[in-house]
Amino acid sequence: MNLSSRSKVAWIAIITGVTVMGDAMLFIVLPLYWQDFGLTEIWQIGVLLSINRFIRLPLNPFVGYFYKHFQLRTGVFIALILAVITTLSYGIFEGFWMLVIMRALWGVAWSFIRLGGFLTVIDVTTDNNRGWHMGMYNGLWGLGGLTGMLAGGFLVDQTSILFVTVIFSFISLLAIPVAWFVVPPNKREKKDLSVHSSVPKTKWMTPFTVLVLATGITQGFIIMGLFNSTISPLLENVYQRPIQVGTIILGVATLAGTMQAIRWSWDPFIAPAIGKMIDQRTFIYPIILVPLIGGSILLSAMAYTSSIVILILLIFLFQLLSTIFTTTTDTLAARAVVRTDRVKMMTAHTIVVDVGSALGPMVSFIILMYLPLSAVYIFASFLMITLAIFWIVFRRLELETIHAQSNIS
Repeated sequence: MNLSSRSKVAWIAIITGVTVMGDAMLFIVLPLYWQDFGLTEIWQIGVLLSINRFIRLPLNPFVGYFYKHFQLRTGVFIALILAVITTLSYGIFEGFWMLVIMRALWGVAWSFIRLGGFLTVIDVTTDNNRGWHMGMYNGLWGLGGLTGMLAGGFLVDQTSILFVTVIFSFISLLAIPVAWFVVPPNKREKKDLSVHSSVPKTKWMTPFTVLVLATGITQGFIIMGLFNSTISPLLENVYQRPIQVGTIILGVATLAGTMQAIRWSWDPFIAPAIGKMIDQRTFIYPIILVPLIGGSILLSAMAYTSSIVILILLIFLFQLLSTIFTTTTDTLAARAVVRTDRVKMMTAHTIVVDVGSALGPMVSFIILMYLPLSAVYIFASFLMITLAIFWIVFRRLELETIHAQSNIS
């Protein structure tokens, strides 16, 4: 099947979203129903939400090597099969160690589908449209997160964990034959590699790439790790009495899933728009300051809010900044990619995001063993403002260098 560049990115994004539904559901449900999963200690929640990321750290380089030598379609099939197995296991198995094994297998699946998606976007785009395509990719696969969090949180409140996991795993199973028709079977074209090999490459580690990787680990830690795993306890602190409408119970899981899902619902529209704005700018560094500074302020405010209405408003604003943060970070990484080894840089980017995502839940629930939830959010606020300061200093030094070079010439 001959597909346009836009269609290739759209289909790999949709398939990515299908695989992620079970994982997204777990972030909402596990912190609330952890005893139903056979857990005995609260720290086990953090481990289960993190172990899949730790597994990916040593695995990502091997997955990058895999995509250099094997078909993209093969990697997607591996991811879908593992997604079916792991999602179904969340409703069947009880006990910490069995769930650890299943979460580790999910980490393998995510490595295949995520790196395959990034490489697809990079291969079919240029600097003039990469931000828009990256925004479309993130926005579309986020619909899987929407389904997992909204439908998962709501259905678990109404039915059971087993019922939800069976449905989600069946959807992943249906995606396997779809992938056969829409995912291109070929490896990245050799002629494509030869064209890019003629582009002058900079050395691997520069202040720019280091700062991009630092931004990636912060994004993973706060957005994908800390915030996603603590939004349910955050809402539970304020929203303590569930509302019942007829036979429907609007519990914390439903509310948390709805809040997260609204973010995923606007991503397919907002993320490409942000990406297009990034494409139109030569220097995109000032854009990264918006989510960093704004996010720091909002995290501090959420830490001490006692009104459910104000808290919901703050969460909405923070999730909007999260969309800007994620799209800008991935686009920064993609721009760094075209100046060096693409697989190496993108693998490094996925690794640091995974490191942050892995540490986020674990650090959060370790802190919660000794301190209130507000301490977690103040810590995250401090990290974001510190990174913003580093970007400001980097931009100033860069401008001074450009000015000095222009004076010499």
